[in-house]
Amino acid sequence: MSKNRIITVNNIEITVTSDKEEDYISLTDMVRDMEDSDQLIKKWLSTKNTIEYLGVWERLKNPDFNLAVFGQVKNEAGSNNFTMSVKKWIAQTNGISLKSRSGRYGSGTFAHKDVAMKFAAWISPEFELLVILEFQRLKEQEVNQLSGVWDLRRLISKVNYKIQTDAIKEKLIPIRNLPKDKEGIIYAEEAEILNFALFGMTSKEWKQKNPQLVLQNRNIRDYADTHQLIILANLESLNAEMLKRGVPPERRLGTLREVAVSQLKSLSGSKDIENILVESPNLKSLPNKDDKKLLD
Repeated sequence: MSKNRIITVNNIEITVTSDKEEDYISLTDMVRDMEDSDQLIKKWLSTKNTIEYLGVWERLKNPDFNLAVFGQVKNEAGSNNFTMSVKKWIAQTNGISLKSRSGRYGSGTFAHKDVAMKFAAWISPEFELLVILEFQRLKEQEVNQLSGVWDLRRLISKVNYKIQTDAIKEKLIPIRNLPKDKEGIIYAEEAEILNFALFGMTSKEWKQKNPQLVLQNRNIRDYADTHQLIILANLESLNAEMLKRGVPPERRLGTLREVAVSQLKSLSGSKDIENILVESPNLKSLPNKDDKKLLD
């Protein structure tokens, strides 16, 4: 699970965390100050209505849900001797709607937000409404923060883009003498040189590895971190200068690769870049000595 966030309802701090991009809310925190809090969650889990709801949710959301075992559990639910716990639910049905956690990301019982709201309603309608309102406020705050980051990322990515496109228009297009409707090929080729230098693959290769993200209209640069986008802006400027000097593509790629590696090391301050070299064996060779003169 990811780093915790907190919502406050009736002066109770309730932990919200995420697992595989899904939000989970602490049921333990909801009832922490209530009498017999340890038994309240178990009591709710043991009702027939709860078991039926969990079964419907799991069928819709969980492809690995054990329907055969759930059928047996559902038949037993409601009887006087029937009890259910989080660990038992997970072990018997392979359910994902509930999680039992311990450690740095919070301890106790967590439920997917859909299920957590049902638990809040079971406590009281007023409590359910307050939890919903606070959770909505949290999500709106996160969206606003992400929007600010996205605006910054877009700004960084555009910093030197026009410098490169102007260099392409001035130097490459006249040489290639392509029809007007084919000039986009040249811009695409130059973009791929930068992608390969920075990410170790072209956008075409990335799309082949991530078909589901392609369906969502995502591309390789959407998943660049801020460090990479800063470096990309620097590479665009450097590439533009080399274009003006008539440096051939293979030498430009070598130089851009060396600069990308050097700047990633400086900005990240970690050994993460070594992983890129291992995963991209075709890029392990550094530019020759003549290429290094371009950086002087």
